[in-house]
Amino acid sequence: IDPQELKKIADENGLEIIATHTGLQRLIEDLDSVIKEHKLWNCKYVGLGGLPNENRGSKEGYIKFAQEFSTIAKKLKEAGLSFVYHNHNFEFEKFDGKTGLDIIYDESDSDCFNAEIDTYWVQSGGSDPAAWIRKMKGRMEIVHFKDMVINSKREQIMAEVGEGNLNWPEIIKACKEIGIKWYIVE
Repeated sequence: IDPQELKKIADENGLEIIATHTGLQRLIEDLDSVIKEHKLWNCKYVGLGGLPNENRGSKEGYIKFAQEFSTIAKKLKEAGLSFVYHNHNFEFEKFDGKTGLDIIYDESDSDCFNAEIDTYWVQSGGSDPAAWIRKMKGRMEIVHFKDMVINSKREQIMAEVGEGNLNWPEIIKACKEIGIKWYIVE
């Protein structure tokens, strides 16, 4: 959909566009257009929905990503926008005793490289969503709520928020503690 048309549709339906997931290549190769679109939509949060495959599997790959995308995040901040990284479960693989997600946030610029913690994927990665939300204090204004259940085949699957196994009272308490502004519920 043309960005102008998307804005028109959102406005006609009383919807605010609060965050996006933008393709990796667009962020690298067409950042000026990404900025222009987000300003048109009055959308502050420019999200990346996951680490590129070539950066996974090594500590060095995570470090390289964090440093390279800090440059993009800085340009977004200079334009009045906020870069947010959306996690999955693979970032909980450990390298020298640290998870990939820890490496990303330790090695990125805390002034402009922010988080969009996904509760389902943190839990799926074997970690505590509330603890990760608290850890991102000062670097996170939006959170992605998804719940998890275990089916009869012992598979982890997504569920409606509140219908699964996540500790919602603690997750919501953590969100309030750090000042979450937007709750994206899936």
